[in-house]
Amino acid sequence: MKYTVTGATGNLGSRIITQLSQQVETDELRAIVHTLSKATPLEKQGIELRQGDYLDVSSMTAALEGTDLLIYVPSKTYLVEQRVHELENTLKAVKQAKVKKIIFVSFFADQENNPFVMSPYYGYAPRRLAASGLEYAVVKNALYADPLIPYLPELIQREKLIYPVGKEAMSFISLDNSAEAIVQLALKPALRDQGQTYLLSQKEPYTMDRLGELMTNVTGEKIGYEPVTLEEFSEIYESDGDSEELSSMYRGGAMGLLSDVSDDFQKITGHEAETMEEFLEKHYRKE
Repeated sequence: MKYTVTGATGNLGSRIITQLSQQVETDELRAIVHTLSKATPLEKQGIELRQGDYLDVSSMTAALEGTDLLIYVPSKTYLVEQRVHELENTLKAVKQAKVKKIIFVSFFADQENNPFVMSPYYGYAPRRLAASGLEYAVVKNALYADPLIPYLPELIQREKLIYPVGKEAMSFISLDNSAEAIVQLALKPALRDQGQTYLLSQKEPYTMDRLGELMTNVTGEKIGYEPVTLEEFSEIYESDGDSEELSSMYRGGAMGLLSDVSDDFQKITGHEAETMEEFLEKHYRKE
C-alpha cells in the first residue's frame, strides 16, 4: 500500500504522519505539503515528500501518482467557494492519478440549519464523494480540545469562560485521538471504502459550566462561566482575524448543534477517547 496524506505539516496532518509511520514501512508513506521548506522534519524521517497545491490540478496529480489510499485533510480557509474549488481540483487529480480510495477529514458542524459559515462545505463534500465513484469514508471531528490549553492562561485571568453558547453543551476530541482513529481506519479496510461516516468525539459533551468546573479542578484556579453575546465575542477576538467565522460556529453551538457524540472512536480503535479531564490533566502545566 502507498498511503498519501495531505496537509502533512499541519496540526492534524503531522500527527497522522507520525502515527502512521509507526504502523507501516517508511516507503509506504507519502506526505503532500504546500511548502517543501516547512517539511524538513518529515524529510529527516525519510518520508517521501511531494509538493502539492490544492489550487493546481497538475501539481496534485503529480503528487498523487502511485497512491493507493489518500487521507485528505482540507485547508484551513474559511472561504467556502475556495474550499469547494480545492476539493474539486483534488478529485480531478485523484481521477487523473488513478487513485481509488480516500478518507475525507471533515467536521461535525454540517447540519442543514447550521449557521456556521463552513457548514455548506461540510454538507457538500460527502455528497460529492458519494457521486465520485471513489471508495471512501468520511471522518467528522468534533471540536478540537487542543486550543483550550493555550487559552487557559486567559481564562484564569478572566476567571470565566465566555463562549456564547448559553446552557448548550459542546463536544470535543483531541488532535492525537483524531489522528489515531484516522490511522486505524486507514489500516482497517473493513471499516472504510463503503461510504461510511464516523463522528470522532469524547464520550460526553460538556456544558460550559461543567467545562469550567473541570478547568478549575485541573488548574486550581477558579474558572466559571459568563457568556458574552455573539457580537461581543466577535469584537473581543477581532484582532485574531477569524472572530466572525468563530462567532457563526458558536451561533450553531447555541442552537445545540455542536453537542453530538458517538462511540465511533472506540469502534475504530478498540478503546475510548480521552475524557476532557484526562486531556486537561495531561497537557496543562502550571507556570
